[in-house]
Order: sequence, then C-alpha cells, then structure tokens
Amino acid sequence: MFAFAQTLFFIITNPPQDTTYIFTELTLFCNRFEVTNVKTAGIITEYNPLHYGHLALIQAVRQQFGGDTAVICAMSGDFVQRGDFALVRRHARAEAAVRSGADLVLELPLLWAVSSAEGFAQGGVEVLTATGLLDVLAFGSECGDTAALARAAGALEDAAFQTALKAELTKGDSFAAARQRAVAALLSPSDAALLSDPNNTLGIEYCRALLRVGAAPALFTIPRTGAAHDATPENAGGYSASAIRHLLAEGRRADALSRMVPAMRTVYEAEETAGRAPVFAAACERAILARLRSMTPAEFDALDTGHEGVGQRLYNASRNAATLDAVLDNAKTKRYAYARLRRMVLWAYLGLTPAKLPASVPYLRILAANETGRALLGRMRKTARLPVITKPAAIRSLSPDAHRLFETESRAADLYALAYPELTEACGSLWRQNPVMP
Repeated sequence: MFAFAQTLFFIITNPPQDTTYIFTELTLFCNRFEVTNVKTAGIITEYNPLHYGHLALIQAVRQQFGGDTAVICAMSGDFVQRGDFALVRRHARAEAAVRSGADLVLELPLLWAVSSAEGFAQGGVEVLTATGLLDVLAFGSECGDTAALARAAGALEDAAFQTALKAELTKGDSFAAARQRAVAALLSPSDAALLSDPNNTLGIEYCRALLRVGAAPALFTIPRTGAAHDATPENAGGYSASAIRHLLAEGRRADALSRMVPAMRTVYEAEETAGRAPVFAAACERAILARLRSMTPAEFDALDTGHEGVGQRLYNASRNAATLDAVLDNAKTKRYAYARLRRMVLWAYLGLTPAKLPASVPYLRILAANETGRALLGRMRKTARLPVITKPAAIRSLSPDAHRLFETESRAADLYALAYPELTEACGSLWRQNPVMP
C-alpha cells in the first residue's frame, strides 16, 4: 500500500501540462493496482469497417462514465451477421479498434456472429458477461431509450407473447411483422414499433440475452445519427458501414477511406497493400454456387430451423440461377427476409448446420489489446467464467466443444482467405494467429 500511496501522491502533486497524459497514466495506474471502481463497458460490434459513428459510441461511454472507463468489445470474426464476408480480416479490424479507443477485443465466435439478431446478441452477451468485468453494456439505437427497449425485451420473454405470436404467424406475413403485432397486443403500438428498426431490435435482443444469463449491467445507448443501417452512399452521410463497402465495391476508394476513422484507414491501406483487402463475397461466387449445387434437399432442410420450406426454395433456386443475387431473388417471399436467406447460403458454403452450435460460448479468445487491455486480462484470470485464450494452441487442452468450434473457425477462415484479391496471401492458418498487442 505504501507504493500505491507514494505513486498516487506523486501524480497528484506533480501534474504534467498534458492532460491527456495524466488521464492515461492514472488509467494505467488504476489497472495495474486493480482498482475495482474503474468501470468496464462492453460493446458488441462488427466494425465492418470502423467509422465515426462507432467512435462516437466509445467517446460517449467515457463522457458518461468517466475518461478512465475501460472498453471491451465482442467483435465478429471474418464473417458478419447479415450473411456476408467482412471487408477485412478479424485481426486487422481488432487492431483498428484498439488504436481507436477500445482497450480489449474479444472474438464473437462464428456460429453466433452469423446467426439471427437473437443468436448474435446471445453470443455477444455471453462473451462480455463471462469476463466477470462487465459494468455497462453500451450500444447504439434508433430510439436512444433503454427503458423502452428493456420493456419490449420483457414482453418477448413473457409466455403470453408466444401464444400471440403463433396466432399472428397463421396470417402468412413475415416473422418480423408477426412478432411486431404480437408485441403491440401486449404493450402498445409505439413499443412494438421499436422492432421495425435494426439497431433497436439488437438492443432489445441484448436485453433479452441479459435476462437469460442472469446479468444486470447498466444499459447505455446513444441515438444512432446519420445514415440508416443499410443506407446507400448517396444518402448515408458519414456513418454507414454499408455505404463505405458500397463505395469500395464501386471503385470510389478515396471517398470510402475518408469515412473511416484514421486507424481503420491505416489498417485498411496496409491490408490492401498486402493483397488482403478489400474482401467481397463476389470473389467466391462460383465456389458458393458450386457448394449449393452439390447439396442435397436434406442438407438444405437442415439449415431451415423453422421448418417452413425455405430450404426447398433455396435448393430449387440454386439449380435454376447462375448468380447469388438470382438465387436469393428466386427464393425470396414476403415471409423470408434477405438477411435470413443470405445467412443460410453462407452457412451452406461454410459447411455449418444449427446442430453444430454449442449450447453456449465455450471460451474467450483475445484478438487485440492495448496496455489497459492487458491489465484487464490480468484481472480476467481471476474473474472470467470461461477459459481465456491468447495462443491458439491452448484450445487443444479445452473441451471437445471448444476444440470443434475452433476447428470450424479455422476452416471458415481458410475459405474466407480465398476471397483475398491476392491469393498468394490465402495460405495462413488461424492456428498461427496470435493477438495484436500494439
């Protein structure tokens, strides 16, 4: 304790002129001595790519809870929730995150990262709560109202909701429309309308997942500003990851780079120079079509968890269409959202089935950490409820579920690399990828 008091006295009585320096030194000091009143905020994210809207959330968290608040991210790997390839590989995006204000980036494992909003949220919440450090769960939303989101989550977990949902599904509309009407019957039309916006929906699913795991961190949300989730470049302003990807696909590189935060821009340019960016599913279109055409009707049915016939629609479409867009268009009805169909196609390409999903996340894998993040890792050795993996070889000593999951991740990473612009870079192995520690 004498060393603690002596160091603190020196910092207070000899303040440097650079306030950024003193905040940084105090933060690192607190983490080294494991001061437990420093808050830890968690963010579930994709950073595909990281832009100024993402940065605004990190900044808002520290403005609300203190400049020394530690930020832990649970981030998707090489594939993302909308059923697509990430623009750049996981370790590159994780590096950009810790250079932009995050302290520690943990992997959201593949089988949850490419799931529905419910599965995505469940996986992210399991990762963050398993650290044993989560004080605050932070996210963006269209409404900016945590109380309203929590109220809607409670309704979705109510037994009466299932009865109302079954009645609405008989009307032949999409699942999303039926769910919204069922919630309106339990709460109000304004509460139900929250489910019509993608970030509100994710926020509600985060709240539901917290109820399931029995965790109660503080909830913090900021209203999403700028573009809608899937806005095109023409109306996207500065805050849409979709718009940035569209710009790159159209060859408007300079415009796209101007919308990334500086660290993301630097990392992206390095990946581009190395022949690993940009990554688009179109580069593997024929391989995906070949996989679809080699599948049996039963294999398609195994992907149809709702047993609604969408597997057969995809099977037929894959035989009669020569592009992925045409496959999706031919299989689409008002009942099936494009995102659901894209995820089914991606699961098919990667050889995934719902039966391969473990009951819960089996480990915490570190993708990147700064000095504060490394101090958090030291604390997690005492608080984490799951094994913490820094070196892939450690997976071999874990449970069969953990080993199978990482093998699945590794195979998927090999398929992802086939979409690199330069195929000579597609020869790495996830088993040799250690965390980024800038």
